[in-house]
Amino acid sequence: MAARARAHPPEDASNRPSERSLVEAAQQDPSRFAALYEAHFDVVYAYLARRLPDRSEAEDLTGEVFRKALEGLPRFEWRGAPFAAWLLRIAANALADRARRAMHVVPNTTAAEEEASVDPDAAEHAQLFRLVRELPEDQRRVVELRFAEGRPIRDIAADLGRTEGAVKQLQLRALQTLRKRMTKDDG
Repeated sequence: MAARARAHPPEDASNRPSERSLVEAAQQDPSRFAALYEAHFDVVYAYLARRLPDRSEAEDLTGEVFRKALEGLPRFEWRGAPFAAWLLRIAANALADRARRAMHVVPNTTAAEEEASVDPDAAEHAQLFRLVRELPEDQRRVVELRFAEGRPIRDIAADLGRTEGAVKQLQLRALQTLRKRMTKDDG
């Protein structure tokens, strides 16, 4: 009995376009970005869902990541790293921006209400947030990711493209600087 020929060849890597060719095609014609979106949606969504408490927030931020990626695609330069690494960098930055915005939210209250409900630690927290914003960029990012988002050092190292030892060193320097500045401002 003769074997039937398959209507479609078996799916293997040789039959699929390379990631680089997909990126280049999307750079030439933004309507072809859909292939990159479909290929990387699960990775970006899973990354954000692990770091956000609410599924709808993860969905919203995933959409924002892909919107920013589409906007930035003309500036993307192929350097051999997976396209997903670039998307995850955008996602990490979006999370950091979200955490930064959360720190700056000020309730709409009158001065009298604020004074009546002042938390004894509020002034110290405000001072700490101000000092964190004044840290060098790399130290500030590590502090925000580690303490505002509660992320493990391993994940931060992967997101920032650094070793775990380098991230620990940045964290140590940041905490030493903050401690020094806090005691200097107090005394």
